[in-house]
Amino acid sequence: MGLTWLCALLLSTRGRAREAGVAALVLATVALSLAVGFAGGLGTPAAMLLAALPIETYWITRSRKAGYFGLAAAAVAACGAAIVAPEAAWTAGQGWLWLSPVLYAATLALRALNGADAGNVVRVAPDLLPEECFNAAIIRVGRNGEAVNASAQAAELLGLDPSLLLGTGLFDRIHVADRVAFMCALASTRDTGKASHCTARIRMPSAGGGAYYRPFEIEIVRTHEDAETVSVLIRDGGEYAALREELTEAREKAGQIEVAKSRFLAAVSHELRTPLNAIIGFSDMLLHPAISGPLSDKQSEQVSLIREAGNHLLSVVNAILDVSKIESGSYEIVVEPFELRPTAELCCAMLNPQAQDKGVNLSAKIPDGLSAVLGDQRAVQQILINLVSNAIKFTPEGGSVSVSAVSADDTVRIFVNDTGIGIAAEDLAHLGQPFRQVQNDYTRQYQGTGLGLSLVKGLVKLHGGTMSIESAPGLGTTVMVGLPAATRQSLKGNNGECDGIALRKTA
Repeated sequence: MGLTWLCALLLSTRGRAREAGVAALVLATVALSLAVGFAGGLGTPAAMLLAALPIETYWITRSRKAGYFGLAAAAVAACGAAIVAPEAAWTAGQGWLWLSPVLYAATLALRALNGADAGNVVRVAPDLLPEECFNAAIIRVGRNGEAVNASAQAAELLGLDPSLLLGTGLFDRIHVADRVAFMCALASTRDTGKASHCTARIRMPSAGGGAYYRPFEIEIVRTHEDAETVSVLIRDGGEYAALREELTEAREKAGQIEVAKSRFLAAVSHELRTPLNAIIGFSDMLLHPAISGPLSDKQSEQVSLIREAGNHLLSVVNAILDVSKIESGSYEIVVEPFELRPTAELCCAMLNPQAQDKGVNLSAKIPDGLSAVLGDQRAVQQILINLVSNAIKFTPEGGSVSVSAVSADDTVRIFVNDTGIGIAAEDLAHLGQPFRQVQNDYTRQYQGTGLGLSLVKGLVKLHGGTMSIESAPGLGTTVMVGLPAATRQSLKGNNGECDGIALRKTA
């Protein structure tokens, strides 16, 4: 028996665990056959030692298949003992023959107790387990990346003779684009001892005599203390590949939708803005008696409605295009320091007629000595126009709307405050979403698309600023926009100088 385990040990140290197990079983079968035969044959207590063959093979591998091989080996050993027994019957009947079976039974009992105390933990090195336990082909790979052993499962999974994977056979069959990932995973497991994962396409023979690449999931583990080799577990990756293909297809469709959206918006820009500008221009001409002659009151009212509708449609088209540019990252801003007061006063002057028509008091309260804003003046003016216009729209007659600002550290905080209808707490979270408006009895009487706040939010984010809204039903609304201040430090951080050279940025 000692010679049996010595031969198995020599084979296992050379990375041939499967051959080691087979050699151990064959030698043990021969040894027990001779031992039982010389002890007197199958009629002696020594014959009970034949049970060690199926017991030990199952104990070591924890595999029923291996246990069946052990039973077959026991049957072969019994036949051999029956052949040897007539030549050595002189030893039969001696009491000491019970010693070996009793000692073996005692060792089995101790091993069973130890296994129970350890929580039924298998103490066998994982590389000795059969590939059926992993549902994968197992290949032992040396430090140089060459395969030294391949399991029989490789023939079923890869359609190849396992011997074709030895040496550089496995590496040569991996797709060129996946070899770097495979070698990196190998190196990671060798260096850290932790399992590594990767996906690789492996060349397989086709039915027509050609070859094709099929994706596999590969797990690399160190299954024993020997740092020279690792075990590569190869599993079918067809399901994962199908999911990746679906994801790629979905991304391509999303890209096509984005292209279609861009083309549509370009068409909107060309097909709608040009005629709308013409409608607005001719409406203005009709309202001037010196150009088109006098109009009746009814005609003037109708032309004014045409101009207002045209301006509204043009503002919607412009807002859609601006929001689209911000989302696609093509909206350009020119960052430069500028004074906020002229911008705020211009905004109020532009919207004052709208406020007067509603009976709303509009004012700008920008203090002296306020830090200059570091941003795009045109974009900031657009922010103010959208916020003030919304505030006027939702403030009833007799209310007020004000624009104010303060300096705080490296930020200029702009406040647009109104005494309007206010916004419920549950609706605040939805503000700023395109085409989303707060719905109540008061807001339904006003036109709007919900693009104004969405555009403001995008422009503020483009400046690296902040935006917050405080409101309550019946108590009005305060919108705060924080933009970078043009301090000496911020100018240096943006362009390395202090003279306010303009910077061009895109979303």
